[in-house]
Amino acid sequence: MVSARTARWRVRLRHLSGTDVALWLIGALLLAMVLIGSYKSLQAGRYTTRQWLDFIIFGLAQGGVYALIALGYTMVYGVLQMINFAHGEVFMSGPFTAYFVARALDKAGYFDSYPILSLAIVFVVAMAVSTFVAVVLELVAYRPLRGAPRLVPLITAIGASFFLQYTFRGLYGSGVKAYPDIELLQGTWSLGPVVIQKTLVVVFIAAIVLLVGLYLFVQHTKIGKGIRAVAEDQQAAALMGVNVDRMVSMTFAVGGAGAGAAGVLYALIFKQVHFFMGFIPGIKAFTAAVLGGIGNIPGAMLGGLFLGVFESLGPSLFLEGLGVPAPYQLKDAIAFTMLVLVLIFRPTGILGERIAKRA
Repeated sequence: MVSARTARWRVRLRHLSGTDVALWLIGALLLAMVLIGSYKSLQAGRYTTRQWLDFIIFGLAQGGVYALIALGYTMVYGVLQMINFAHGEVFMSGPFTAYFVARALDKAGYFDSYPILSLAIVFVVAMAVSTFVAVVLELVAYRPLRGAPRLVPLITAIGASFFLQYTFRGLYGSGVKAYPDIELLQGTWSLGPVVIQKTLVVVFIAAIVLLVGLYLFVQHTKIGKGIRAVAEDQQAAALMGVNVDRMVSMTFAVGGAGAGAAGVLYALIFKQVHFFMGFIPGIKAFTAAVLGGIGNIPGAMLGGLFLGVFESLGPSLFLEGLGVPAPYQLKDAIAFTMLVLVLIFRPTGILGERIAKRA
């Protein structure tokens, strides 16, 4: 008697195509390279336990930033089933604008005298600007195309991305702006044998607090319930009295606020802002959203943290073990290698994909 599991595997094998086999072979090869490189690197003992902890802590802080940006991607996809490729520029617009506020506060001496209040003002400005840009983007670029074929808003999103990049380049210049240092965040904290940079601790804690706050907002507020109702079924939500257009705008607003906050945290880590700063973090945040399961808010959070740690550890963990001459120059490629592996072995992401139902 053949078991049900064996029967399912036989059906899968019969429907297996040459493309599927090739993809699995590529995935197995990449996975084998990761494992072999990691083994060789650990055997060589190039890094101490403290250095590995530093990599993990930096990865968690960086991953928190990715997770905040990824929320915007995953929420918009959950509601509209579209990828907002201009979200990286929404992320850029907040901290780039807030830089001028931060510089003014620093020149006035407020960053040293009232660092917490000054940071709060910078956060509010960045989040307000990113929220405004996201809402206007939805109203002008996406709402008129809501009933159009999926390719149309996708092309529009790419065009909007370039438009925002060069609009902010024209407004603020093409040079790189350096965020002022905050003395309160300089130096390190010692937790026993572990020495941690203050900035990384603050960024990670702030990212987690913001992620939890945004998640609770979506899950437990009236607006959040409206957003989830529209994501579940737009027509049924409209029949129940939910203003669909308002909920879609609120979805963009929540995603924009998260992206603006992420931009300030990013600036605290890397100290620089410029008109092109949203491209690479935006692509990585999209990767994080896919890793966690596109349309899945907890998945976006988990995917961001996972990607940040993997990207931080990767160059030292397995690229050096494989003998790559300049592993840190391939840091960005690690994120997309991880995306390929997940799409091959688990296409719906770590926690599974959640999408809106359509009649």
